[in-house]
Amino acid sequence: MEWTDTALVLSLGRFREIDVWLRLLTHRHGIVHVFAFGGSRSRKRFPGCLDMLNLLRIRVDTGRTGQFPTLCEASLVWGPRSLRTGGSRLGMAMNCLRFLEALGLPQDDAGEALTLTQSLLTLLEGDAAVPETLPILFRLRLASGQGYVPSFARCSACGAPLGFNEGDTAGEDAFWSVPEGAVRCPRCAAGKGQRSQGRLTPAMLRALATVQDAPPECWGHDGLTAHERQDCARYIDEFVQYHLGLVWDRGRFGKV
Repeated sequence: MEWTDTALVLSLGRFREIDVWLRLLTHRHGIVHVFAFGGSRSRKRFPGCLDMLNLLRIRVDTGRTGQFPTLCEASLVWGPRSLRTGGSRLGMAMNCLRFLEALGLPQDDAGEALTLTQSLLTLLEGDAAVPETLPILFRLRLASGQGYVPSFARCSACGAPLGFNEGDTAGEDAFWSVPEGAVRCPRCAAGKGQRSQGRLTPAMLRALATVQDAPPECWGHDGLTAHERQDCARYIDEFVQYHLGLVWDRGRFGKV
């Protein structure tokens, strides 16, 4: 059986002399492994497009059993240039891709994840300033899309609005219990004895809610202090480790 799709190259490598394997995030088929026989030489079927971070239009033959999908041909839709020169932005991009691979995705969520990741790569390719915490914010957004992270707009216990209202006026701090995976208003947090855990100011709540709802280009305009930004990053990192069991170590995400 053959199928066509749009795909982002997450990782690749050679096997034998001229053949290539690729791990792709596809729009309709989720994360897949494919084999490109002759991929390091063929310029007719793969015109210089089999490279990390490239967005491709692909045709895949799954064969009779579907165990060894073969990449029949691919063409370049989008590929970064300045991002490939290295530096901190390339490091951010690779960190995000490694997290995406380690987390895994249900097939139904692949399209949204591909759109999100492509938006992030486009942002990193451009000249606009990006927050240093971008990879950590990406983890929050991706985990939120799969239902791991609670809403930062309403209390997980009573449903009351958190920190701010429709008039965008300042409100009270909320509290994020990492072990319980719950964000609570002051009253519910006091009942649980959690006021000493994960304090979230109204500005932090707005920033985290923006990450959950808005595209990556909106994430850096949060007005947070350096201390608030560091706390947000720490809470997200602790949440990912506790609930997803993933920690960044020596260039990859491993299980805690």
